[in-house]
Amino acid sequence: MRWSQYFIPTLREDPADAEVISHKLLLRAGVVRQLSAGIYSFLPLGQRIALKVMQILREEMNHIGGQEFFLPALHPAEIWKESGRWDAIGPDMFRLTDRKQAEMCLGMTHEEVFTSIARNELRSYKQLPQVWYQIQVKFRDEARPKSGLMRLRTFIMKDAYTFDVDNAGLDRSFADQREAYKRIFDRCGLKYVMVEASSGAMGGAESNEFVARTEAGEDLIATCANCGYAANLEKAISEPTHPNDDGGPEAPENFPTPGVRTIEDLTTFPGGAPGNRQIKTLVYMPGEKGWGNVPTTPILVLLRGDHQLHDTKLMDAFGGAEVRPARPEEIREILGAGPGSLGPVGARTRITTRATRWIKQGDKDVEIWKYPEVHIIADEALKGRRNMTTGANEDDVHKRGVDVERDADIDKFVDLRTVTAGETCARCKTGVLEVYKAMEIGHIFKLGTKYSKSMGATVLNKDGKPVPIVMGSYGIGVERIITAAVEQNNDDNGIVWPRAIAPFDVVVTITNMKQEDLREAGEKLYKELQRAGLDVLLDDRDERAGVKFKDADLIGIPYRITLGKKISDGIVELFDRQTKQNEDVKLSEVVSRVQALALAAL
Repeated sequence: MRWSQYFIPTLREDPADAEVISHKLLLRAGVVRQLSAGIYSFLPLGQRIALKVMQILREEMNHIGGQEFFLPALHPAEIWKESGRWDAIGPDMFRLTDRKQAEMCLGMTHEEVFTSIARNELRSYKQLPQVWYQIQVKFRDEARPKSGLMRLRTFIMKDAYTFDVDNAGLDRSFADQREAYKRIFDRCGLKYVMVEASSGAMGGAESNEFVARTEAGEDLIATCANCGYAANLEKAISEPTHPNDDGGPEAPENFPTPGVRTIEDLTTFPGGAPGNRQIKTLVYMPGEKGWGNVPTTPILVLLRGDHQLHDTKLMDAFGGAEVRPARPEEIREILGAGPGSLGPVGARTRITTRATRWIKQGDKDVEIWKYPEVHIIADEALKGRRNMTTGANEDDVHKRGVDVERDADIDKFVDLRTVTAGETCARCKTGVLEVYKAMEIGHIFKLGTKYSKSMGATVLNKDGKPVPIVMGSYGIGVERIITAAVEQNNDDNGIVWPRAIAPFDVVVTITNMKQEDLREAGEKLYKELQRAGLDVLLDDRDERAGVKFKDADLIGIPYRITLGKKISDGIVELFDRQTKQNEDVKLSEVVSRVQALALAAL
């Protein structure tokens, strides 16, 4: 390619609306342009980079037996209703109706479509395992699109799906995909960690995220340097320290707490308790979609006073169902007190008693139950705790001497709290957790039979009996790989692309286009590099050398060959963008030198 004919609209200054470094540099380097919030166009450089990423994805998927599909982005609502996700997924899904008023959506992911193909075409265990994948545009009505290509409304994803006859087969398929993902990210030049993660709306029993560490990331990751434990904060666990619970009354007793409304208020109130000896009671309600057969059943969530709830852990505790904090008026209706005076002791009886309502039906008064039941769940850090203090469900009154398992009628203990840096690792019991920001670049799920059961995808096993197909789902975002590469590989001068996904391998810079010997040498070298199998950009613009150097550094081409004053001696300058090292090389040897460097960088 000749720079004079190639469209590379570089910018000298950072765009005003770009915040993170990858967004700034991708715009400045002429890689992308924004069409609207969360919607970007790849310019020629960006398309070259994306195609190189996609080629790596194809090679590694094909290596483990993957077969490439290309499925529609427009889906009928029926298949999403079959899986149960039409109602489970909220406003993130783009929904529309066609001219016949049939409900449709734009695909966020393709589990339903692939499952529909599998149920119609796969009949016997002899046809399994299958590994299917595609590279396709996805759509998500992101509430807060930001950070350039990191959080988009339309994006390119490689999504793969495995189909096995049993869980042992899924384990093998999952391991194959996990190793393929490692090779993909290694080849793309990313520094990454595989972490435990929540399956969320995807469902399934197990999932792992691949994340790239960056301050621009939207996820928080907890890691232990001692044993290698790593988990997204939505899944991370730790070993909290507990105070001594000895002493206290034999039964809970009330005491007045006028004006106490928060955990902090109670820590400083005379006769109160520190945060680690308090029980925090939060009230949640199911989301707009309802909760099973009882659309208004409250949920009481109990945590230690100095701990914070992680919302994803709460939703996971109820199978990924949508929940919301109860409004103040709902809390008072349910428990008879304001948010600052709530507690679990006697709460179940109190709620069901207060739930009684009388309504008129004709000339009769009929008793109804607005809240016939309540779910009470507690964080595992409260298990076995005694002599705790909590609200009494009466304004300005608290209870002390509470034994959690004796006095609180708890349905189950689950991990609900948010892990914090400095806590002890739950795996090795000795390491200290670090928490840092990262961005998700890939996610793999063991779906099991979630989709095959709901959509009727079965095969006959060896005994001739129909069994649901056991599935896995595996996704990588193309734009996220590109973003992570820029976040992790840049300097004050611009992007430093990893060799495998750089738009070009080498740029040949002619410092003075008016000098005939430089032009001729540059043209000859350009063709020799191309014949050697390298992607070459010839900077033949009539610009000052300084401008050319700045542009080459900005767009991040790994190697620059400069033809300047030493050409009369048969010498050119070779610049390595990664190491920032210059070396003089004989013109006759520079092609083999670049070949060797490029090969070593892969």
